[in-house]
Amino acid sequence: MNTTLKKLKNISSENCITIIMNSHRTKPGYLKDELTLKNLIKEAENRLNENTVKKEADALVDKLQKLANDIDHSHNLDSLMLFVNKDTAKVVKLPIEVTDRVIIDNNFATRDLVRAMHIETNYFVLVLSQEKVRLIEAFNDKVVQEFDAPFPMENTFPMNKPEVTVSSRKTNLIAEFFNQVDKAVNLIRKENPLPVLICTVEENYAEYLKIADEKHSIFTTYLNKNRIAETDHAIVTEAYKIVETYKAKRNKERKAELDKAISENKFLSNTYDIYKAINEGRIQTLFIEEGLFQPAIITKDDVVYVSDFQRNDSNVIDDVYDELIEMNMRYGGDVVFMPQGKLDRFNGFGAITRY
Repeated sequence: MNTTLKKLKNISSENCITIIMNSHRTKPGYLKDELTLKNLIKEAENRLNENTVKKEADALVDKLQKLANDIDHSHNLDSLMLFVNKDTAKVVKLPIEVTDRVIIDNNFATRDLVRAMHIETNYFVLVLSQEKVRLIEAFNDKVVQEFDAPFPMENTFPMNKPEVTVSSRKTNLIAEFFNQVDKAVNLIRKENPLPVLICTVEENYAEYLKIADEKHSIFTTYLNKNRIAETDHAIVTEAYKIVETYKAKRNKERKAELDKAISENKFLSNTYDIYKAINEGRIQTLFIEEGLFQPAIITKDDVVYVSDFQRNDSNVIDDVYDELIEMNMRYGGDVVFMPQGKLDRFNGFGAITRY
């Protein structure tokens, strides 16, 4: 997801179409997803026809429809995103709920990808034993996928030979096996650098940490017990209890950053002031409540909110918050999504300045 976000957020061109919709994992829900997507593509087509040359609009709609036709809805997660412009055609499936909408702008609307990475918790579970290792990608308490090739990895070292019964020799062979596992995990993490929660017994956890190349990516706690034979769902259900505790601690720390910035007068809540500060490279962190969307017009003197009925106008940004998040990320800033009601006194949106 991180790789996809990096690619999409750097794309800028006319008519970047983002279609975002909730989807379903099981019957009968996913049987309706094709119709929902068809209706959203029709909405995109109508908006393109209002503001775009017909030949270009037809080409983009054709690209959307071809992309949609390739989707196997029986393998949907909880939401679906389509990204299309003249050079791009990309589908992303996410295990989070979203607000169904169509955005047509000069950039793709990647806010839900950002939200998925920040407010939700995407991680790997390394199910570790001395004989076999599995790797599962999880999102909160849901299984995204269990990896194959090279997982599951089997220990092929001759652990049962008489000469291996010597404790030091056995320890060395286990370390070598774990080292092979660690290299395979980090190869996958190179494309998708998620944190790793280890599921194993205490002895194996300690030995694995000795050989791990990227200890900073491994949770400082672990899921205790040999669960190598359990289902992926059962493992992730237990793993998330640990991850949830970590997430609560992280959210508390980010909230403390916000409170400290307010006391030090390093906090902005006016949207135009934040827009100017982003362009000056002064914003470190944006704070936004979940579910907050706002069409707007940005001028050199102001950010003017408009009604949802005006969002199709050619000079209107579909969601000004998404636009500001994108801008700030290009300057190296980050974003924190807060539960609804946590930023009431700032109308749901604010920023910490660097100085």
